This record gives sequence, C-alpha cells and structure tokens, in this order.
Amino acid sequence: MRRFWPQGWWRFVDFKIGIIPLPVYAILVILLAILTQEGEIRPDAPTMIAVLVLGGFTCAEIGKRLPVLRSIGAGAIFATFIPSALVFYGLIPPQVFKAIVDFTKFTNFLYLYIATIIVGSILGMDREVLIKGFLKIFVPLAAGSVAAGIVGTLVGTLLGLGAYHTFFFLVVPIMAGGVGEGAIPLSIGYAAILGQGQGDVFAQVLPPVMLGSLTAIVLAGTLNAVGKRLPHLTGEGRLQPDRDNDVAAMKAEDIPVDAATVGAAALTAVTLYLLGVMMHHVTGLPAPVAMLFLAVMAKLASAVSPRLQAGGFVAYKFVQISMTYPLLFAVGVAMTPWEKLVAAFTIPNLITIVATVVTLMATGFLVGRKLGMYPIETAIVNACHSGQGGTGDVAILTAANRMSLMPFAQIATRIGGALTVTGTLVVMRWLSGAG
Repeated sequence: MRRFWPQGWWRFVDFKIGIIPLPVYAILVILLAILTQEGEIRPDAPTMIAVLVLGGFTCAEIGKRLPVLRSIGAGAIFATFIPSALVFYGLIPPQVFKAIVDFTKFTNFLYLYIATIIVGSILGMDREVLIKGFLKIFVPLAAGSVAAGIVGTLVGTLLGLGAYHTFFFLVVPIMAGGVGEGAIPLSIGYAAILGQGQGDVFAQVLPPVMLGSLTAIVLAGTLNAVGKRLPHLTGEGRLQPDRDNDVAAMKAEDIPVDAATVGAAALTAVTLYLLGVMMHHVTGLPAPVAMLFLAVMAKLASAVSPRLQAGGFVAYKFVQISMTYPLLFAVGVAMTPWEKLVAAFTIPNLITIVATVVTLMATGFLVGRKLGMYPIETAIVNACHSGQGGTGDVAILTAANRMSLMPFAQIATRIGGALTVTGTLVVMRWLSGAG
C-alpha cells in the first residue's frame, strides 16, 4: 500500500483521456449515467461541460488511436460525426440530446471559441507579416475558387449530372460559407428565383456543404502528415517564411502573465466580438469578420500592450486545448444531420465534390508557393473555403493542427462565402431572365 500511495495513485491520476484524468473520467461516466437515469440532465453550464467534455474527448481519443486514420485528422472527424450518427440511430438519450441542443443554441459558445482563437492568434502575429499575410491570402483564395468552380462543374457534367445542376447545387454550396451564412441564404435566393419551396431547395444544397467539409477535413489532416515528411513545404502554422510571423512567436514565458491578465485578454476578445455584432447591424458585415478586422486594427495601432497580448496567447491555448473537441461534439449532436450527409454519398456526387475540394486546395498550394508562402498553409486556408462555416474551420484546422490560421480561415469562409453566394445569385437571376 505504501508503494502505491500516493506516488502510484498519482501516476494513475496523470493518465488522461484527452484532458480528463482517468479517475475523473470514470466518475463522470457513472455520474452522468445516474443523472440520465433519474432525468436530471439539464442544459446548465456544469452539466453540459461534463457531457460535452466526456463525449468530445472520448470520440477524439478513438480517432487518435486508429492506425493510418489518426494521421489524417480522425480525432476531429470522429468528434463531429460519431455523435451525429449516435443521434440518428437513437443511441443518445432524448433528454441528453435536447439538453445539448438547447445549450449549444442558446449559449452560442461557438462564437466565444472563435473570438478567443482569432483575437489570441492575431495579437501574437508580427505586425508587418500580418499586413502581408492578409493582402496575399486573397490571391490563392480567388484563384482556387475559380479553378474549383470550373473543374467541379466539368467533372459533374461528364458524370451526367448536368452543368446547371452541378454548378448551382453541388459546386457553389461547397464554397458558400457553411450552413447559416451559406446554404440558408443560398436556398432562400434560389427558391425566390426558381419559384420553389425554400425547404426543398435547402434539402438539396445542404448535403454538398457537409460532404465538402468532411472532404476538406480529411485532406487537411493528410496535408499535416505530408508536412511532417516534407518540412520544407510547411511553416507549421506560419503562412509565410518570415521571422516571428505566427502565434508561436508569442510565448507565454517571454512575459510574466497572471490569471487577471488572461481574464482581461478573454474579456477583450468578447468585447471585440460584441463590437463586431454592432458593426454587423450598421454595415451588414458578418460579426466574426468585423471582429477580425477590429482585432487587426488594434494590433496594427499598437493599442494592446505586450502583456495583454501574452495573456491573449494563454487564453488562445487554453481554449484550443480544452474546448475544441467538446465544441465539435456539440456541433455533431446539434447541427450535423447524419441523414443529410449520407444522402450525398452517391458516386457522381462524391467524385464531383472531392474534385472540387481537391482543385480548391491544389490551386491554393501552387499559387501560395509561387507567391513565396508556405504551400501547405495556403492549401489549408483554401480548404476552409469549402468547410461547414465556423464549425468547419474548427474541424479542418484541428485535423491539420494549424489553429493559428483561424484569422485567415475566417476570411476564406466568411468573405469568400459571402462573395460566392452574392455572385451566384446574380448569375442565376441573369440566366433565369435570359431563359
């Protein structure tokens, strides 16, 4: 007993599933089983933290332990799509499902996550490189969008899907910016122009969004594995080969940071997000994009002290490590309908969607390399243009282990998606008028 206690017990406690110590994991499983049996699972913060952390890290741990698949982002894929399948097959108790949906919907903690990641990563960037990166990233993004549109439409047409259907109902939804800011406004616009029901149109454009995002997650994870074998192609999260040009340059140990500073940095991120919400009502710019530009302006104007920047980095790392997989689990349960994903798995659809995403990423890779940027990073940013909105960005960057690219991913998703939706609706209206 003396040999085991306390050193042996401490080794047992230090064994973790994700971030959860094994004894705590076992206690949580038992407690949540009892609470579920007693009907006491509620959408309050303590209960939902336990449920989402347990579910998210369990699914991620399964993915991370599978040979081959763990190298291509299986942790993020499993954390998102296993819970979606569990809901569809009725393996998550109804009260747990309802509590997760209510908590995810009403707390909107996805945006808290994105706000902290964006602000933390921007504050950690070198000012000069920040300017260069934001200006440069539009080139591979634009080139990739055009190339993907052409190749995807040609592939779908050759497979007998028809050019019109392929372009408007497969290729464009992939690059529309996700569900809330992509598929929904796209389906509303399509329905108005074509005189169809919005629900029917939405059911057609949603599956390509989801399958395109899944394809991007797998390919981003594959690129991460490629980067480890060919390190000259990647900056491991840096967009271009300049000195001190990514969030890794801002190390917490460089500047003493206390808990109050970390809290202040997190509150700064929330404040910038709320300012972004205000700007959305004034300018129509999506709140995350407005927040992104405000954070860039604060960085360029040196409005944030080095200590607060270091606090932002600590908050960024905490959120990245602790919240990513629980967030993906919540997204899988509340926002990822399994039947819609499965509906897209026809051979012509699958080939067309994969061809579109591959072209988008390959073009980003080649153009980024031509511009002197790290090609793997530019390809991953382009991949986010085919993701499932903000949740897709999280999954793609998690699979690629490149969360510091979140500011650039938001440009690809939000701005790229908005331009895609707007331009497509103009073209469809013109074609309908011409017809």
